Amino acid sequence: MEVIEVTDQELDAQLSANSKVVIKYYADWCGSCKLFNPKFKRLAKDERFGDVTFLNINAEHNPNARAKGGVSNLPSFAIVENGEFKESIFTSKEEAVVELIEKLK
Repeated sequence: MEVIEVTDQELDAQLSANSKVVIKYYADWCGSCKLFNPKFKRLAKDERFGDVTFLNINAEHNPNARAKGGVSNLPSFAIVENGEFKESIFTSKEEAVVELIEKLK
Protein backbone atom coordinates (compact mmCIF):
# COMPACT_ATOMS: atom_id res chain seq x y z
CA MET A 1 0.00 0.00 0.00
CA GLU A 2 1.20 3.50 -0.74
CA VAL A 3 1.55 6.30 1.80
CA ILE A 4 -1.26 8.84 1.29
CA GLU A 5 -0.61 12.57 1.78
CA VAL A 6 -3.63 14.20 3.45
CA THR A 7 -4.69 17.64 4.69
CA ASP A 8 -6.99 18.88 7.45
CA GLN A 9 -9.86 18.76 4.96
CA GLU A 10 -9.19 15.14 3.92
CA LEU A 11 -8.34 13.55 7.28
CA ASP A 12 -11.86 12.79 8.53
CA ALA A 13 -12.80 11.11 5.24
CA GLN A 14 -9.69 8.91 5.40
CA LEU A 15 -10.39 7.97 9.03
CA SER A 16 -14.01 7.10 8.16
CA ALA A 17 -13.03 5.00 5.17
CA ASN A 18 -10.23 3.03 6.88
CA SER A 19 -10.56 1.14 10.18
CA LYS A 20 -6.81 0.95 10.96
CA VAL A 21 -4.64 3.99 10.28
CA VAL A 22 -1.14 5.12 11.18
CA ILE A 23 -0.27 8.78 10.69
CA LYS A 24 3.19 10.29 10.35
CA TYR A 25 3.33 13.99 11.20
CA TYR A 26 6.23 15.87 9.60
CA ALA A 27 7.48 19.30 8.56
CA ASP A 28 9.50 20.23 5.49
CA TRP A 29 12.35 21.61 7.64
CA CYS A 30 12.57 18.46 9.84
CA GLY A 31 15.66 16.42 8.97
CA SER A 32 14.61 13.42 11.06
CA CYS A 33 11.25 13.44 9.27
CA LYS A 34 12.97 13.33 5.87
CA LEU A 35 15.24 10.50 7.01
CA PHE A 36 12.21 8.49 8.14
CA ASN A 37 10.36 8.82 4.79
CA PRO A 38 11.90 5.72 3.15
CA LYS A 39 11.28 3.67 6.30
CA PHE A 40 7.63 4.74 6.42
CA LYS A 41 7.15 3.88 2.74
CA ARG A 42 8.76 0.47 3.32
CA LEU A 43 6.51 -0.22 6.32
CA ALA A 44 3.47 0.74 4.21
CA LYS A 45 4.39 -2.05 1.79
CA ASP A 46 5.17 -4.59 4.55
CA GLU A 47 2.78 -7.59 4.37
CA ARG A 48 2.40 -7.55 8.17
CA PHE A 49 0.56 -4.25 7.85
CA GLY A 50 -1.52 -4.96 4.74
CA ASP A 51 -4.73 -3.94 6.51
CA VAL A 52 -3.31 -0.64 7.81
CA THR A 53 -3.60 2.67 5.95
CA PHE A 54 -0.51 4.88 6.09
CA LEU A 55 -1.05 8.65 6.06
CA ASN A 56 1.42 11.55 5.90
CA ILE A 57 0.40 14.93 7.31
CA ASN A 58 2.42 18.13 7.14
CA ALA A 59 2.01 19.28 10.75
CA GLU A 60 2.78 22.92 9.97
CA HIS A 61 0.14 23.30 7.28
CA ASN A 62 -2.59 21.24 8.99
CA PRO A 63 -3.16 22.51 12.55
CA ASN A 64 -6.45 20.65 13.07
CA ALA A 65 -4.91 17.28 12.22
CA ARG A 66 -1.90 18.14 14.39
CA ALA A 67 -4.17 18.92 17.35
CA LYS A 68 -6.11 15.66 16.93
CA GLY A 69 -2.84 13.71 17.14
CA GLY A 70 -1.56 15.70 20.12
CA VAL A 71 1.62 16.51 18.22
CA SER A 72 4.24 18.64 19.99
CA ASN A 73 7.45 17.29 18.44
CA LEU A 74 8.44 15.87 15.04
CA PRO A 75 8.41 13.33 13.65
CA SER A 76 5.38 12.04 15.51
CA PHE A 77 3.21 9.05 14.78
CA ALA A 78 -0.36 8.29 15.79
CA ILE A 79 -2.51 5.20 15.44
CA VAL A 80 -6.25 5.45 14.84
CA GLU A 81 -8.69 2.57 15.04
CA ASN A 82 -12.30 2.93 13.88
CA GLY A 83 -11.91 6.70 13.84
CA GLU A 84 -10.58 6.92 17.41
CA PHE A 85 -7.05 8.16 18.14
CA LYS A 86 -5.50 5.42 20.29
CA GLU A 87 -1.91 6.48 20.92
CA SER A 88 0.80 8.79 19.62
CA ILE A 89 4.56 8.87 19.98
CA PHE A 90 7.46 11.15 19.09
CA THR A 91 10.35 9.12 17.69
CA SER A 92 12.65 8.60 14.74
CA LYS A 93 13.28 4.92 15.59
CA GLU A 94 11.71 2.41 13.22
CA GLU A 95 11.37 -0.23 15.96
CA ALA A 96 9.21 2.09 18.05
CA VAL A 97 6.95 2.82 15.07
CA VAL A 98 6.61 -0.92 14.32
CA GLU A 99 5.62 -1.55 17.96
CA LEU A 100 3.03 1.24 17.69
CA ILE A 101 1.54 -0.15 14.46
CA GLU A 102 1.39 -3.66 15.92
CA LYS A 103 -1.01 -2.33 18.56
CA LEU A 104 -3.59 -2.10 15.76
CA LYS A 105 -3.61 -5.92 15.41
